[in-house]
Amino acid sequence: MKRIEGQVRGVSGMVEEGRYCIDILTQVQAIKAALGKVEDELLKNHAAHCVEEAIRDGDAESQRQKFTELVDLFGRYRN
Repeated sequence: MKRIEGQVRGVSGMVEEGRYCIDILTQVQAIKAALGKVEDELLKNHAAHCVEEAIRDGDAESQRQKFTELVDLFGRYRN
């Protein structure tokens, strides 16, 4: 997260300096890729802990809720 924060500050500085648009866009793409990796890790963590816990506890309502959360999240990923 600190690296992403630094990249965003760097892009802000590039904009303020009037740097070449393609260079700025390249950095923005790098930020988006890094954020995508963070999203992936958060999703894995959610599946590994929250969903697993709901399954282990045998609470059908909690299982449905966690499953719905995952489906909704995947739907947002596609858009």
